[in-house]
Amino acid sequence: MRGIAYGVGVGPGDPELMTLKAVKLIRENDVIALPGREPKETVAYRIAAAVVPELADKELVPVYMPMVKDRALIDLEHRKAAKLIEDYLDQGKNVVYLTLGDSTVYCTFSYIQHHLEADGYASALVPGITSFCAAASRLNVPLCEWDEQLHIVPAVHRLDKVLNEPGNYVLMKSASQMAAVKRMLRDSGRDVMMVENCSMADEKVYHSVDEIPDDAGYFSLIIAKERHD
Repeated sequence: MRGIAYGVGVGPGDPELMTLKAVKLIRENDVIALPGREPKETVAYRIAAAVVPELADKELVPVYMPMVKDRALIDLEHRKAAKLIEDYLDQGKNVVYLTLGDSTVYCTFSYIQHHLEADGYASALVPGITSFCAAASRLNVPLCEWDEQLHIVPAVHRLDKVLNEPGNYVLMKSASQMAAVKRMLRDSGRDVMMVENCSMADEKVYHSVDEIPDDAGYFSLIIAKERHD
């Protein structure tokens, strides 16, 4: 019988925020895939290894995920990743693919999953705590209340838009175009907060647009809340 490919969220950074189910799957399976050329250098590995030290003795499979906008190149690499995982599944082995945050929100495994399922392989998703829920907790603010809407936006792909929908916004994928994102935030007239490297050792918190540096790191999560005067 073929194995199952699991997309497993390991949370935002703090190993204590991993789920018991994620820990159980890592312990029970021998093949662990990680998004990066060097598995032990990935953030997902460092998070999981702090809770499951025996991870170091597993078969670690590097899955290359290019951070580019060339859709043809990206799809080619996703297809290669799917084939790599399928080789293990054909041996009857499960593959546990570790991903930051949650396995259903802008997750690299999602693209591989499409190919796997098209090829007739079974997959399953295990949720993890999202970066925006962790950031809101760190800031000690609710993401939404009563009848407020919550909009989750990949900011780098929406720089030509305005934040004019009612409710609150979560801006992900902001770091590479932070100066432009900050202009968009100023124009929105919203209360802005950001957490960089949420729940990690080098975490930084910002409480206004003016505090946010243009060179903020890749793991930067912005919450923009509607003002109620």
